[in-house]
Amino acid sequence: MKSYTAVTYLLSIGVATAFQPSAVGRQVLRPVKTQVYKQSSTSLFAADEDVATIQILMSDTGGGHRASANALRDAFNVLHETEPDRFPLKIHCDIVDIYTDYGPFFPYNQYVALYKIMAEYSFLWKWFYEFGATPFGLWLNENMLELTCFEPFQQCLTRNPFDSTKNDKRADMVVSVHPLCQDLPLKILSSLDTNGASRSDGRVTPFVTVVTDLGGAHPTWFNEGVDKCFVPSDVLKKAAMDRQVKENQIVQYGLPIRRGFWRFGADYTGSPEEQDEATEMKGVHHKPTIRESLGLKDLTTVLIVGGGDGMGGIIAQAQAVGEKLQNLAESKNESYQMVVVCGNNKAAQCTLSPPQTNWGSNIEVSVQGFVNNMDEYMRASDILITKAGPGTIAEASICGLPCILSSFLPGQEEGNVPYVEENGFGTYRGSVEGMAETVQEWLASPSMLEQMRENALVAARPDATLDIARDLADMVYVRREELKRGGGTSQKIVQPKTKSIAYGMGPF
Repeated sequence: MKSYTAVTYLLSIGVATAFQPSAVGRQVLRPVKTQVYKQSSTSLFAADEDVATIQILMSDTGGGHRASANALRDAFNVLHETEPDRFPLKIHCDIVDIYTDYGPFFPYNQYVALYKIMAEYSFLWKWFYEFGATPFGLWLNENMLELTCFEPFQQCLTRNPFDSTKNDKRADMVVSVHPLCQDLPLKILSSLDTNGASRSDGRVTPFVTVVTDLGGAHPTWFNEGVDKCFVPSDVLKKAAMDRQVKENQIVQYGLPIRRGFWRFGADYTGSPEEQDEATEMKGVHHKPTIRESLGLKDLTTVLIVGGGDGMGGIIAQAQAVGEKLQNLAESKNESYQMVVVCGNNKAAQCTLSPPQTNWGSNIEVSVQGFVNNMDEYMRASDILITKAGPGTIAEASICGLPCILSSFLPGQEEGNVPYVEENGFGTYRGSVEGMAETVQEWLASPSMLEQMRENALVAARPDATLDIARDLADMVYVRREELKRGGGTSQKIVQPKTKSIAYGMGPF
C-alpha cells in the first residue's frame, strides 16, 4: 500500500503540470546560463526558394491532435495542386510531438502513457483537469515548465524542418494544435527573435493556434500573444475572448478534419465550384455504393466506434445493441446491420467475432480493428455510437450521421454533449441499456432520424480544413517575403551553455 501511495503521489505531482493555464509574459527564474553565437539569417530560417516551412507542435495525447496536423499538411498539398496561382510554393510541414521527443524527463516525456491511464479512469482525468485551474496548479506549471523545458523545447523550435538532427534552420512559421503548446513556445520564439533579450516581447516569427476541441476547451488553449487563434464554435470563441484573446485575432471556421471528410469526400480533384450534388450522389456519398465497396449489405446500419485505442466498453455496447437489433428484426421481420470498429483493441475484436460471438440470423455484423477509411464507414451508416471526441463528432455531422454519445472525458469533452444535443443531431446515453433503447427508438421513427440527419448537415463544416489552410498559407507566404527582404530576421541564435538540470522534480 505504501508503494502504491508513493506512486500515486509522484503521478499526481507529475501530471498536475500537464493541464495548467499559464499567465502571459510572467517572468520566472532562468534554468541555465546562455551564450550567443553569430549566425546568418539563412541559417536561422528555411529559405529554400521553392518551399515554405511550417512546424506543427502537438502531442499524441489522444488521436485528434496528430490527425488535425496531418489534415492541415494534406490541405496545403491540395491547395498547391488545385490553386497554384494563389499558392505557387509548396508548404513543407514538420509535425513534432514536442513532449515525447523533447521532454527532458518524467512526466513531460511520458504524457502519452499518462493520458491513456487517465482516459481509462475518468476520475483521475477530472481531478487533474480541475486541479489545473487552481492557483497552485497555475504557479506550478508556470515555473516548472519554463525552468525545466525551455532549453530542450528551444532545440525543437530551432531544428531543421527537413532534417531533425540539425539545428541550422528554423521553420518560417509555427502552428500549435495542442493546449500545452502555446505559452512556452511563444516565449522561446521571443527569445530567439530578440537574441535572448526578452521572453515576452519582440517575436516576429508567426505563431498560430488551431484549437482541436469543440464544445469546451481548457484555458491553456488560449494565449493573447498569438497572431491568430482558429476556433470551431461560438462557445470556444467566447472562451478565447474570456482569456483576453482579441476578436480580431480569432477566426472561426470549424475543426480541421481528415481529408476523406472534406466536401465531396476523398475524390477532391478540383475546387468545390466545379462539382455539384449530382456528382456527389454518383460517387463517394451514395450509401448503397459505399456499402458494396466495404463488403456490407445494403441494410439499415448502426456503427459503433471505440476510437483508435478501442476504449469505452465497446464489447458491452456491441452486445447490448446487437441483442436489441436481433429482437427488433424478429418482431418486425426485417434485417439490420451493425458495424463495430474496435481500433487497436484486438481483444475486443476477437471477442466480438465468430465463433466467440453468435449474432443470430437476422442481423449482419462486421467487426473491424483499426481502419483508415472511417469516412466510408460513417457514410455507410445510419446511427453512430461513439465517445464524445470532438473530431468524431465533427466528422459525423459532415456525414449527416445522428450520434449516441456513450462517454466523455470530464472537462475536456463534457461540452461536446450539449453541442450535439443543442444542434439536434444526437444525445448522450451513459449506459449500454440506454444506448440500445435509443437505437430502437430512433429506428422506430424514420422521420425523426431523417430530421437529425438534416440537423447534422446544418452543423457540418466540411470546408473548415481548407479554409484554415488557406489562411495559414497566406500568412507563411507573407513571412517568406519578409525574409527575402531581410526584414524581421535575427543574426544571432541563443544556444544553451550547459545541459538541462532537473529542478525540484528530477528524473523519476
